[in-house]
Amino acid sequence: MQESTVVHRETYIPAPPSAVFALLTDPEKILRWMGTEAQVEPQPGGLYLVNVTGSRFARGSFREVIPVHRLAYSFGWDGSEIVPPGSSLVEIDLIERPDGTLLKLTHSGLPNAEQCAGHSEGWEHYLGRLAECAAGRTPAPDPWSGRV
Repeated sequence: MQESTVVHRETYIPAPPSAVFALLTDPEKILRWMGTEAQVEPQPGGLYLVNVTGSRFARGSFREVIPVHRLAYSFGWDGSEIVPPGSSLVEIDLIERPDGTLLKLTHSGLPNAEQCAGHSEGWEHYLGRLAECAAGRTPAPDPWSGRV
């Protein structure tokens, strides 16, 4: 796997791993920071489906779920031939730190550098909103709403 097609992100979140994990796995809590609808079944083989912008569905299935510590799920976009559902892998590790959580994200299996750059921008945007939400603030309306 070429490293140029892997997204790596780390962010400190001022909330315990259990709170961050809930924001990643509870459909109602996901919608606080990303998307307009969500259906997730956080267990191996369970569905991951989030309408991220109101017009674009991310779809995959959970591969690994270790409560409050780790998630791994396949990922892709409904209707996409470039990054079809389940064609890439998102891995999220939550590491307890004083007064919060270090979130480490790896998104691998993207087909080219252009897709890697776009997904990197997306993760930066949404992880910022996740951190804001975990800190007890309500993020502003998502400026990416409706984006195709």
